[in-house]
Parts: sequence; C-alpha cells; structure tokens
Amino acid sequence: MRSAIVVGGTGLVGNALVKLLCDSEEYVSVTVLSRRKLDFEHPKLTVKVRSFDQLEEEDIDFAHEVFCCLGTTMKKAKTREQFEKVDVEYPLHIASLAKKCGIMHFIMISAMGASEKSAFYYNKVKGKVERELIALDLPQLSIIRPSLLVGDRKEFRLGEKMGEWILKGLNPLFIGSLKKYRPIEADQLALAMKVIALFGKKSPVTIYESHQLAMMKMPEVKEEKVIPREQLFNWDKFKEQEAIPIDEEVVFNREKLREIKTKNELNK
Repeated sequence: MRSAIVVGGTGLVGNALVKLLCDSEEYVSVTVLSRRKLDFEHPKLTVKVRSFDQLEEEDIDFAHEVFCCLGTTMKKAKTREQFEKVDVEYPLHIASLAKKCGIMHFIMISAMGASEKSAFYYNKVKGKVERELIALDLPQLSIIRPSLLVGDRKEFRLGEKMGEWILKGLNPLFIGSLKKYRPIEADQLALAMKVIALFGKKSPVTIYESHQLAMMKMPEVKEEKVIPREQLFNWDKFKEQEAIPIDEEVVFNREKLREIKTKNELNK
C-alpha cells in the first residue's frame, strides 16, 4: 500500500488527481500541500495549508511519491518574478525537501514544448525548471508534458477556453505526428500520473509527452481461474481405484537394519 503527497491540489489537474488517489485501492494515505483549503474531504486525505515561501522539512511526511501540480498564469501572477516563483522556485524547493526526506519519486507537470530556447516565455520558463530539477539529481524524476488541458475549471479563462474550442474542432485533423497537439482531459492526465507512479519507467529521468499520456490506462488485472473443488480432489475416482497392498518387508527391511546396527557397533 502506498502514500502520496500532492502539491497544488486545488487546480484543475491537482483536484482530479487527489480524488483519484483517494478512491484508489493502491493508496492508503494522500497528503495535500496547499495554500488554501480544499472543498473535498475523504478519510484518507490530510490537507496541510501552508505558505510555499515557508515550507520546511517537517512539512513533508514520508511518501512514495510527490506529485507537483503547481502552476499559474501571467494574468494571475501579474509579474514575471511572481510567475517564476510559482512555476520554478516552489517546485525546486519542494523537490529538494522531498529528496532530503528520502522520497524516491518526484512527478511534475511541465508543458508541451518546454525548452529554454523557446521563443515563448511560458515554454522557456518550463524548460528552465526542467533543467534545474534534473540538476538536483533526484532518485527518480518524471516530467509530464501535456498539451492544452481541458476540463471544468473553477475559474473562467477566456484565452484557454477559446483555444479549447478551436483545438477540439480540429481534433480529427491531428493524426500521425500531429497527435501530440490534441487537447488532453484533466481526468486523463491525473490517471496517467497515477499509472506513471505505479508502473512507470524506473529511470532517473523520464519525460512523458502528451500523446503518451493520452494513451495511458491502468493495466487490466487478470482474474485467477477458480478450480472447482471436485476437480481438485475427485473422491469418486479415488474410491474406484484398488488399494495397493503395502509390503512390510519393502517398507521396513529388518535384515538391512540389523546389518547397519552391527557395522555401527564394530566402528565404535
């Protein structure tokens, strides 16, 4: 049985992931580090409301993996400095704490096209955090690169909503090498993150692209075939067989026993 820490459990993916893990048979404990309370309760769930500027080692409990779902927008952050604090500084600090606490797997949501060489500021920042996370030399790092995320957000984002409508309309055209540009549902991304935690590659660093994430699902558990009791022990067939008489001389050879006993006495 496993335990998990989810950082950023109030966002679109984080919220879906928390509910998925709590309903999962594989997890007995789910801890959320959040800047505000969740509107969700569960017997397995512990919510720690913390300022990410003041997170310390004692705030990180033991867990098998940390899922980092932190992310913001320029509209909310207002400045590049604040944007990079949320998307770069906080994930790096949490990953460092996780490593100190002996947590073996750090799973972080980045973005499709993340690269420090990108012409787009957003992708450049994501490329920066990826590079710095890799430099931390974590026991195991999984980088998640989804395309446009779709789902029921608590807040309305006009730009993302328009992009969602356009891309959904163009979805049938995204075939072959263009598949990676298809929007991905938040629930599917949460499922993919769980699959990666349980069955993903054990390499020190693994990057998962959006088209891979869209295809992931939990492996099917094969039901063990129940063998009927009468086939395990066929009493009727046993009764039909004739009992084989036991030859006492074969089972217990008295002459052989005397011979062994005599040799032992002579050797004393």
